[in-house]
Amino acid sequence: MLDNERGSTPLNNRALGDNFAAQSSPSYGGELGRSFEDHNSSREEWEKDKHRGRRALIWGALLAVLVIASLAIYFTTRPKAGEGSDQASTPAKRGRGQSGPAAITVGESTTGDSNVYVNALGTVTPLHTVTLYSQVTGRVLSVHYTEGQLVHKGQVLVEIDPRPYEAALAQAKGTLTHDENVLAEARMDLKRYQDALARNAVSRQQVEDQEKLVLQDEGTVATDQGSLLSAQTNLSYCHISSPINGRVGLRLVDPGNTVFSGTGSTLVVITELQPITVVFTVSEDNLPQIQQQMHGGKSLAVDAFDRTNDNILASGKLTSLDNQIDTTTGTLKFRAAFDNKNLAMFPNQFVNARLLVSTLHGATIVPTSAVQYNGLQAFVYIVKVGASHKKNSGGTPAAPTAGTTPGTKGATGTPATVSVQNITILTSNETSSAVSGIGAGTKLATSGFDRLENNADALIQPSQPANGQGGHGKSSGKTSTGAPGSQTTSPAGGN
Repeated sequence: MLDNERGSTPLNNRALGDNFAAQSSPSYGGELGRSFEDHNSSREEWEKDKHRGRRALIWGALLAVLVIASLAIYFTTRPKAGEGSDQASTPAKRGRGQSGPAAITVGESTTGDSNVYVNALGTVTPLHTVTLYSQVTGRVLSVHYTEGQLVHKGQVLVEIDPRPYEAALAQAKGTLTHDENVLAEARMDLKRYQDALARNAVSRQQVEDQEKLVLQDEGTVATDQGSLLSAQTNLSYCHISSPINGRVGLRLVDPGNTVFSGTGSTLVVITELQPITVVFTVSEDNLPQIQQQMHGGKSLAVDAFDRTNDNILASGKLTSLDNQIDTTTGTLKFRAAFDNKNLAMFPNQFVNARLLVSTLHGATIVPTSAVQYNGLQAFVYIVKVGASHKKNSGGTPAAPTAGTTPGTKGATGTPATVSVQNITILTSNETSSAVSGIGAGTKLATSGFDRLENNADALIQPSQPANGQGGHGKSSGKTSTGAPGSQTTSPAGGN
């Protein structure tokens, strides 16, 4: 670029900048350039002010909505006039924080005998399970059983075509008869040669040869007898019979099919049902007390219950135990035998086994619903009827009165107080527990535990029906040995 006014010398960048600044000065008439710059900067400020105003409008609207919503919630939820005094006078409506004595039901400890059981999970196992295969090749002529039928030992179940084996048997008999006569002839010749030898009519060599010939014929006869027995055995295999008393399963072969020897195709499966056994596992911790009873020659009783542990299926005796403890589970297998006269137990059925180990005589018996747990420590609430820890203005205990409970509308009963007593569980089931630590005739709380504590006031209610005292299910799979923490206890009475 050449500067025409100042010569032909080209201007550099700095010179161009100085030239632009000079042209923008007021003396050079540069007001128009500054006016253009000022116009552009004012438009940017106007855009920024516009966005700030819009944001302020949005935030103002949100704040107004929040204020209106807060006022609406306040006016719709505030208590009406006089309602606060009612709530203050009825603290029974405050749930767990309510005042007044707790409503409870009461049971009483007694003295009696209590059985010590070991509960375990078991499986019904037949003593004998027989799987029958075909030992000969042939066509099935008939099947003499129906599915699920009870069969007896020796009963024919399947018939295979016997004709080939009958023919083989007849052939074996014929061969045997022939060889037996050959042997008889050899023996007669031997007798003649021996008589002739006595008269020096024949040589001794001829007599000895005849003796060996008789021995050969005897061997042939023995072979024929074995062939005859084999043919008879094969023929018996055509009539497949049950070797035990039991029940057959589903039919696995139909008439007209050809079965083959040695293929492993099952024809029928029979399981023995009477007697039957139950195999169950017991913790190794219970093994010493069980062995102590078994070494004394005592026969231990075992009861089998159904899956729900509600109905007893059969009662039997402990017969044997395994010779090794399973290291992965720490349990030992036991086997108990049952007559199963009513066929209530079925092979591979899941059952709950209850083994009677011993009996506690003269033990203190309490309702299981009365037993509570604080960690591993079992305890009960002892109820003292007619006592109260509330005091009047003079500082003396208030006289107990039966009737409406203060702070509880309509609740009536006998006033009492409860105190905590630690106990030791000896054995337990779903209804009663044998314990030590208290005596017979002691009244115990059996419900209302959510509001009870030591030295708390209570109000005794009439006892609920047995089906209403929930919270105590079966203890299948657990041992009733009284070990702390082995019981599952929850408050009864539906509180």
